[in-house]
Amino acid sequence: MFTPGHLHRDNLDRPEGLRLAPPFSVDFYYEIRQDPVQGPMLHMRLVGEVSGRHFDEEFELHRDVAFNFASVASRVAARHGLPPNASPVMRGHDEYDKVFADIRSKLHARPGEPVNLDHVL
Repeated sequence: MFTPGHLHRDNLDRPEGLRLAPPFSVDFYYEIRQDPVQGPMLHMRLVGEVSGRHFDEEFELHRDVAFNFASVASRVAARHGLPPNASPVMRGHDEYDKVFADIRSKLHARPGEPVNLDHVL
Protein backbone atom coordinates (compact mmCIF):
# COMPACT_ATOMS: atom_id res chain seq x y z
CA MET A 1 0.00 0.00 0.00
CA PHE A 2 1.49 3.34 -1.10
CA THR A 3 1.10 6.75 0.49
CA PRO A 4 3.59 9.54 -0.25
CA GLY A 5 6.70 8.86 1.85
CA HIS A 6 5.69 5.28 2.70
CA LEU A 7 5.21 1.92 1.03
CA HIS A 8 4.04 -1.20 2.86
CA ARG A 9 4.51 -4.71 1.50
CA ASP A 10 3.70 -8.10 3.00
CA ASN A 11 2.73 -11.58 1.98
CA LEU A 12 0.93 -12.51 5.19
CA ASP A 13 -2.47 -12.76 3.50
CA ARG A 14 -1.28 -15.58 1.21
CA PRO A 15 -1.58 -19.22 2.26
CA GLU A 16 1.74 -20.72 3.36
CA GLY A 17 1.93 -23.09 0.37
CA LEU A 18 1.43 -20.28 -2.16
CA ARG A 19 4.08 -17.90 -0.84
CA LEU A 20 7.13 -17.39 -3.04
CA ALA A 21 9.11 -16.17 -0.04
CA PRO A 22 9.18 -16.64 3.71
CA PRO A 23 6.52 -14.67 5.58
CA PHE A 24 7.40 -10.97 5.55
CA SER A 25 6.01 -7.58 6.40
CA VAL A 26 8.13 -4.60 5.35
CA ASP A 27 7.62 -0.85 5.54
CA PHE A 28 9.68 1.45 3.35
CA TYR A 29 9.76 5.07 4.54
CA TYR A 30 11.50 7.84 2.63
CA GLU A 31 12.00 11.59 2.73
CA ILE A 32 14.28 14.20 1.26
CA ARG A 33 16.83 15.67 3.65
CA GLN A 34 19.11 18.59 2.98
CA ASP A 35 22.74 17.79 3.77
CA PRO A 36 24.85 20.94 4.19
CA VAL A 37 27.70 19.47 2.11
CA GLN A 38 26.08 16.93 -0.22
CA GLY A 39 22.84 18.79 -0.94
CA PRO A 40 19.50 16.96 -1.22
CA MET A 41 19.66 13.32 -0.11
CA LEU A 42 17.02 10.62 -0.25
CA HIS A 43 16.83 9.23 3.29
CA MET A 44 15.23 5.80 3.54
CA ARG A 45 14.25 3.49 6.35
CA LEU A 46 13.34 -0.15 5.82
CA VAL A 47 11.71 -1.77 8.83
CA GLY A 48 9.87 -5.03 9.18
CA GLU A 49 10.05 -8.75 9.74
CA VAL A 50 11.14 -11.69 7.64
CA SER A 51 10.36 -15.14 9.05
CA GLY A 52 9.58 -13.53 12.39
CA ARG A 53 12.97 -11.77 12.65
CA HIS A 54 12.74 -8.00 13.07
CA PHE A 55 15.03 -5.59 11.23
CA ASP A 56 15.34 -1.84 10.97
CA GLU A 57 17.87 -0.24 8.65
CA GLU A 58 18.39 3.31 7.40
CA PHE A 59 20.37 4.49 4.40
CA GLU A 60 20.75 7.50 2.12
CA LEU A 61 21.29 8.08 -1.57
CA HIS A 62 22.54 11.20 -3.29
CA ARG A 63 19.99 13.06 -5.37
CA ASP A 64 21.49 11.94 -8.68
CA VAL A 65 21.25 8.21 -7.83
CA ALA A 66 18.08 8.32 -5.71
CA PHE A 67 16.19 6.48 -8.43
CA ASN A 68 18.20 3.36 -7.65
CA PHE A 69 16.21 3.11 -4.41
CA ALA A 70 14.45 -0.15 -5.33
CA SER A 71 17.73 -1.96 -5.97
CA VAL A 72 19.20 -0.76 -2.69
CA ALA A 73 16.02 -1.62 -0.75
CA SER A 74 15.98 -5.10 -2.33
CA ARG A 75 19.59 -5.72 -1.26
CA VAL A 76 18.79 -4.59 2.29
CA ALA A 77 15.76 -6.89 2.42
CA ALA A 78 17.89 -9.77 1.07
CA ARG A 79 20.43 -9.22 3.86
CA HIS A 80 17.58 -9.81 6.29
CA GLY A 81 16.37 -13.04 4.69
CA LEU A 82 14.07 -12.07 1.85
CA PRO A 83 15.21 -13.90 -1.32
CA PRO A 84 16.10 -11.44 -4.11
CA ASN A 85 13.78 -13.17 -6.58
CA ALA A 86 10.88 -12.67 -4.15
CA SER A 87 11.66 -9.05 -3.35
CA PRO A 88 8.73 -6.75 -2.57
CA VAL A 89 9.73 -4.85 -5.73
CA MET A 90 8.91 -7.85 -7.91
CA ARG A 91 5.18 -7.77 -7.21
CA GLY A 92 2.97 -4.71 -7.36
CA HIS A 93 5.46 -2.77 -9.45
CA ASP A 94 2.78 -0.13 -10.12
CA GLU A 95 3.18 1.14 -6.55
CA TYR A 96 6.95 1.41 -7.02
CA ASP A 97 6.21 3.57 -10.06
CA LYS A 98 4.25 5.85 -7.71
CA VAL A 99 7.20 5.96 -5.28
CA PHE A 100 9.52 6.79 -8.18
CA ALA A 101 7.25 9.61 -9.35
CA ASP A 102 6.91 10.94 -5.79
CA ILE A 103 10.69 10.96 -5.28
CA ARG A 104 11.24 12.62 -8.66
CA SER A 105 8.72 15.30 -7.74
CA LYS A 106 10.23 15.92 -4.30
CA LEU A 107 13.72 16.19 -5.78
CA HIS A 108 12.54 18.35 -8.70
CA ALA A 109 14.45 15.95 -10.96
CA ARG A 110 14.19 15.74 -14.71
CA PRO A 111 15.25 13.03 -17.16
CA GLY A 112 18.71 13.45 -18.60
CA GLU A 113 20.34 15.02 -15.55
CA PRO A 114 23.93 13.81 -15.11
CA VAL A 115 24.89 11.12 -12.61
CA ASN A 116 28.10 11.27 -10.56
CA LEU A 117 29.46 7.73 -10.88
CA ASP A 118 31.18 8.08 -7.49
CA HIS A 119 27.68 7.99 -5.97
CA VAL A 120 26.68 4.68 -7.57
CA LEU A 121 26.52 1.86 -5.02
